[in-house]
Amino acid sequence: MTDIEKRERLYELLGPLPARDAQISAETLWIEEREGYILEKLLLTVSDEGSRSLFSEKIPAYFAKPKKAAVPAGSDAAAGATGSAVPSTGLPAVVFCHSHGGYELGKDELIKGISYMYKVPYVEDLTRAGYAVLSFDFWCFGERRKDFHPEITSTHTSITESEVFKDMLWQGEVLWGHMVYDGLKAFDYLASRPEVDASRIASLGMSMGSTLSWWLAALEPKIKVCVDICCLTDYDALAANNGFDLHGLYYFVPGLRREFTTSDINCLIAPRPHLGTVGFYDPLTPTPGVMKIEREVTAYYDTFGAEDHFRVLRYPVAHQETEVMRQDVMDFLEEYL
Repeated sequence: MTDIEKRERLYELLGPLPARDAQISAETLWIEEREGYILEKLLLTVSDEGSRSLFSEKIPAYFAKPKKAAVPAGSDAAAGATGSAVPSTGLPAVVFCHSHGGYELGKDELIKGISYMYKVPYVEDLTRAGYAVLSFDFWCFGERRKDFHPEITSTHTSITESEVFKDMLWQGEVLWGHMVYDGLKAFDYLASRPEVDASRIASLGMSMGSTLSWWLAALEPKIKVCVDICCLTDYDALAANNGFDLHGLYYFVPGLRREFTTSDINCLIAPRPHLGTVGFYDPLTPTPGVMKIEREVTAYYDTFGAEDHFRVLRYPVAHQETEVMRQDVMDFLEEYL
């Protein structure tokens, strides 16, 4: 199969979903000026016209930009943006995928951080470096917990991740598919923002967010750069280590390992820049599997003459992001985005 055909087949495995080109709209709930950046609280809505899915939800999100964010001349945002807007081709931007570590935290990981990530929240480092960033609650997290915000989760009665997974499975749908789909639509929305240069958007995340980052980049060729932190996991190595319970139910896609390896999916990102950061002692990323991914994906990048665009950096830690790791991530973004 060609890469286009592989991408289409991978997407098919995600089950019935709303149309990929469904319209996405945003309601702005509030805008705040914070130190160094402007933060918008949004509620994203994807049109369900023509949807093959029985499940749909609104998507609570944050959009942040530097206070002196530039916007294109002549745009509505240029006429009324908060801060010192000047004519520009637009900001580079990041789709920030939160981790699995706190059901209550969700998208707030962007602005509050979390214990196993470097102490400076990503919103501060990214906006300081001149990037816009979008973060949103994945299914079952943050404001999408049914016990927190029942009007958003009106299409199902499930509460926990396990219940949502089983509810969808019975209906022939895939929780991971819905999570990836929301990430793709978040990219679409971010690319539509007048402050953003749609040709310079990266995906970035840690742990669950790491896996989502490389899935999004594999499925959306317009994502320019991919950064995954502490979850470049080889499925076969994980299975060989009986590590199934190290990942939540959300992680498992019916039939995936019959047709795709982790390397197969990551090869779909080539030849675009892709950084993976891995802890030597992280049980979620068995070392033999990481070495296999590095070998196979590097070889595929080499067929494009872009071997240096794929990097796997290792650190003497377990499942955590260190200050050095953060600096490597920011340097990679500066180099390629």
